Amino acid sequence: MSTLNASRRLFLRHAGAMSATVGAGAAPFALNLAALGTASAQTASDYRAIVCIFLFGGNDSINMVLPTDTSSWAAYSAVRNQAPESIALLAPGVAPNVAAGVGSPARLGGVLPITPLNAQGRTFALHPLMGTLQTMFNADKRLAILPNTGPLIMPTSKAQYGQSTFPKPARLYSHNDQANTWQSFKPEGATTGWGGRLGDLMASQNSKSVFTAVSATGNSVWLAGQTMKQYQVSTNGAIRMGSDASGRIYGSTDVALAMERIVKGTRGTHVIEGDLASVSQRSLDAELALRTALKAPSEPLFGTAPTTGTYNAGADPKLQYDNPLTGAKAANSLALQLQIVARMIDAGISGATGAKRQVFFVSMAGFDTHDNQNQTHAELMAKLSHALRYFDTALGAMNARHSVTTFTGSDFGRTFTSNGDGSDHGWGAHHFVMGGAVKGGDLYGNFPVLGAKNVNNNNFDNSPNQLGNGSLLPENSVDQLGATLGRWFGLSDVQLLDVFPNLKNFDLSKRDLGFMG
Repeated sequence: MSTLNASRRLFLRHAGAMSATVGAGAAPFALNLAALGTASAQTASDYRAIVCIFLFGGNDSINMVLPTDTSSWAAYSAVRNQAPESIALLAPGVAPNVAAGVGSPARLGGVLPITPLNAQGRTFALHPLMGTLQTMFNADKRLAILPNTGPLIMPTSKAQYGQSTFPKPARLYSHNDQANTWQSFKPEGATTGWGGRLGDLMASQNSKSVFTAVSATGNSVWLAGQTMKQYQVSTNGAIRMGSDASGRIYGSTDVALAMERIVKGTRGTHVIEGDLASVSQRSLDAELALRTALKAPSEPLFGTAPTTGTYNAGADPKLQYDNPLTGAKAANSLALQLQIVARMIDAGISGATGAKRQVFFVSMAGFDTHDNQNQTHAELMAKLSHALRYFDTALGAMNARHSVTTFTGSDFGRTFTSNGDGSDHGWGAHHFVMGGAVKGGDLYGNFPVLGAKNVNNNNFDNSPNQLGNGSLLPENSVDQLGATLGRWFGLSDVQLLDVFPNLKNFDLSKRDLGFMG
């Protein structure tokens, strides 16, 4: 092998890091260079997409999905009602007290009952600000709940957890490590994620593989494949090379055109220089193709056309949630991300982008609620609930609900115990899966037993599912969650074992959690 050929292959592998671009759009544009792949035979007869909503910081899902049977509620109320500020939500049926402090349990009112098809002999409810999801779960049957889910090497009992030699995920309770483990099965430093690996295996279904793995929230390890590179978009759509939405650089169209000529041109005959020019040309072509394929955000499918002036997504009523802390409408950043995802899905279904299989990544931050949890978590729950309903409604208007499955992920759950006005890092957590192909209105996996706290050591000796400070020991694994989605996406059993490294450690009958139709 010649040194020149080896260098050329290395260059092509890292082309995104070598692009000569300028301005605020340079970094995403560079990554989008790396996302380019050759066209491949389009064989899928239908369209399918998986959307990951990642809740950065560690969502306190104990206050998102709650068991309300007598023994569970007694344990919950006792443990979370701790000075100086209780984080225990109120029982179903309690009316909101509008005179109480903003975001407080009294101000929110009681939790909202849900009726799972298989209630496991218990009763359940959602956070008081998740009324739209209550309807989606109880009536629409397009929302399912995965209780006590998290990274696992293999099924793990409480006794096995206590054994130092028993396999466990590395660096539990660490933000960066567990966010990476959720997305890639490895701690911080991982270079590929299981969303990207799905893209690796399904990109051949797309005539334009560049649009297989798409992030609306910056770089994500979940979307990084072995061969598939993520394509980044902003909430406005395709990212143009260092230019504004009108295609200008430094306010000038001429400068933008000159920059295009520079990155597409060559000054010599070196093969790497030619490759760079070729890749840059293809990236510019991809941006133009996407920009041309996307319908306007103000179209009724996605937004609300202004009566006067230009469209402003932040002022679009469809993208605004009711802020429980101010009582006013506010732009929902997660809904804005899901709007561009919906527009891309529409373009995929129409054939405009040549994509039949896509994975998308969006996110929310702010879930690390060590303190001020009542106010912070209330607002986050309001935003998540609104964004999911917005996305479901948009997909319904597109007749695409059965083609798209959305799920939540997070660094970890949080402790059952309170630290006075918040909760600390945990492990297992409850998660949502939404879509028309989802067998909604039910729980998939055993809901954990909530025990009484041992006042001597903060352990929960009478619960098989709780560790120190009441952290949940997961029963559902991320591998099982991903494999269930992957099977629906079109992967074979052999491919699933390749993408999900721990799946082989789970009983064959339990590798599919059963929430997909």
